[in-house]
Amino acid sequence: MKRAIYPGSFDPITNGHLDILNRAAQVFDEIIVLVAVNPNKKFNFSPEDRVAMIQEATKDMKNVKVDFYDGLTVKYAKAHDAKHLIRGLRAVTDFEYEFQLASANEYVDESIDMVFFMAHGDKTFISSSGVMELVRNGVDVSKLVPESVIKRLK
Repeated sequence: MKRAIYPGSFDPITNGHLDILNRAAQVFDEIIVLVAVNPNKKFNFSPEDRVAMIQEATKDMKNVKVDFYDGLTVKYAKAHDAKHLIRGLRAVTDFEYEFQLASANEYVDESIDMVFFMAHGDKTFISSSGVMELVRNGVDVSKLVPESVIKRLK
């Protein structure tokens, strides 16, 4: 079985994340969406809320599971027999960050590979932080996030 981990903060999950996940779900037998728990970062939603939003948004995707973890993603992947980490790329700046992250992950465990999916053109501007900035300024984001997020934003 080809199992992969799709890690991220998903604070909140966006339609851009779902686009990457839908495409990755066609490549891998099972994907675990792994919600990051970082005590040094201020989140808009708790890990439990983020997991619930993702579970609701992916309820029809039979090969997708959701979990959260507060350690190194590569260690989680190894413990769950996953050989691939899924990452999305929107722009060159994403590549620079992801390149550094991939190098660090390889240092920890070179048996875990990073698999990158390019965001579709109409999704390249969507980010969780961008969505939250729009929300704070009263902009309708219903075309940028799944219904599970809209419910919690109200």
